[in-house]
Amino acid sequence: MAAVTAAYPGLLQSALRHRLLVLGTAAAAFAGSLALVPSLGVDLIPPFSQGEFSFKVQLPEGTPLEVTDRFVASLSGLLEEDETVESFSSIAGGAGLSLAATGTEGENTARIQVRMNPGSKPLQEEAVISGLRSRLAETEEIRFDFERATFFSFRTPVEVEVYSDSIEELHEATRLVAEALADVPGLVDLRSSAEMGSAEMGNPEVQLRFDREQLARLGLDLATVAQTVRTKVQGEVATRFTEGDREIDIRLRALEQGDAKVEDIPDLIVGHVGGRPIFLKSVARIDLTEGPTEIRRIGQKRAAVVGGNLSGRDMGAVAEDVRAKLRTLVLPISVTAALSGQEEELQQSFRSLALAMGLAIFLVYLVMASQFESFLHPFVIIFTLPLGAIGVILALAITGHTINVVAIIGAVMLAGIVVNNAIVLIDAVNQRRRAGAPIEEALTGAGLARLRPILMTSATTIFGLLPMAIGLGEGAELRAPLAVTVIGGLAVATALTLLVIPVVYSLLAGERMAQTAASPQVAAGGPMRLVQVAVERARITGGNGS
Repeated sequence: MAAVTAAYPGLLQSALRHRLLVLGTAAAAFAGSLALVPSLGVDLIPPFSQGEFSFKVQLPEGTPLEVTDRFVASLSGLLEEDETVESFSSIAGGAGLSLAATGTEGENTARIQVRMNPGSKPLQEEAVISGLRSRLAETEEIRFDFERATFFSFRTPVEVEVYSDSIEELHEATRLVAEALADVPGLVDLRSSAEMGSAEMGNPEVQLRFDREQLARLGLDLATVAQTVRTKVQGEVATRFTEGDREIDIRLRALEQGDAKVEDIPDLIVGHVGGRPIFLKSVARIDLTEGPTEIRRIGQKRAAVVGGNLSGRDMGAVAEDVRAKLRTLVLPISVTAALSGQEEELQQSFRSLALAMGLAIFLVYLVMASQFESFLHPFVIIFTLPLGAIGVILALAITGHTINVVAIIGAVMLAGIVVNNAIVLIDAVNQRRRAGAPIEEALTGAGLARLRPILMTSATTIFGLLPMAIGLGEGAELRAPLAVTVIGGLAVATALTLLVIPVVYSLLAGERMAQTAASPQVAAGGPMRLVQVAVERARITGGNGS
């Protein structure tokens, strides 16, 4: 501290003699830091490892439960041999795979849940994920979704919403979008909600188209025939068995589940006329087709969604590539495609935080203007904000963090913290100027007097946030960007405030600095101080000093 105190006055006087050089250097540093922004990357929240993830696997439609279970069990070998995996479990079939009963979970679906050992590194978790993903990708008929618990959003990182009133054009456009996005680096687990029209997509179904005229000739009722078919295919709940507080359905079936075949449906007896049985094939056309897994509407418009996860790249870079692909994609006139997902939430969050940042700066300026009773001095203090931005960008670049919502929240906090040192310095300068000291003397004296408090207050904040920035404890990746932002911005702003703010103050004061040191009488204060100041001003302006 003694060495810093001894070196600071000379350094400050040198900065005051070369004001344009100091401001030019600060401006160049600010411009250089802005040039680093595109290389930082953009995310909604920092990517962080929770040590737990899952894969939802979907085999071809019609796959029996036993086959699905055997396939999931075959993945156990990869996990049993990995020492970084603490435990894993799997569930085959529709129950428990989803919180929402969408009707897409059947005997051909399964989920495998993996938990890593406590203290596992993100790279180890990524290695396990890559191994499972590669194993699942070996079979083309299998679709899978990688899932990890999220806290800020339930949407896929990157989603493209495709809109059209024509379902045929919608599915064709969705297919084109999915093919185009398959080439985007960093976009994995690509999946479309329009699962229809191919052997790999959609749910097989038997469609019945009744001949109403034939039913009328036979004297059969359409609703009765339809209910008969439903009962013969699915059975009927005749009653319920009560056991404690549970009610168990007792379902009557014509055959054991699994014994019936699709080929038997046309020969179902749906009624009798004159003692003769009426078969289903005589009153209905039976087609084996594929239907959509879901029919989705967004904003009252028919839509399909193509989404995927991220791997190895930030959301901003992937989203920019997706936009470029969509701009070059030729779609029918009635079809529109737009980027959504977490990227859309990212843009909304950034706009909200930009408004919060502007409001924070305005309130800081308003409070300082009322306290200083001046519009000029708060303007000088506001110059600390771009100085803090230099440290923020450098800190994020050095630590490898992306620009995300947590980091920007730290920047909003910094807007109120970083001006404190400048307020302390400018207030001390104003006190000396009111006492009659020339600008250079006031700046040098105030800087030397406030040097120790400024360094102490900055150091306490920086070291207080250091454990958070290092990333100690569970979920540290989520908190670290905020601490890194405040530490980097405050550290650089503190160093530059002690030099740049005095230079800006001297330029905006509108007076030439006295080049000669004050006499002992002036330094001692009193009436002689006022006389010395008046004489000095008269000498500068060429007056008679009266």
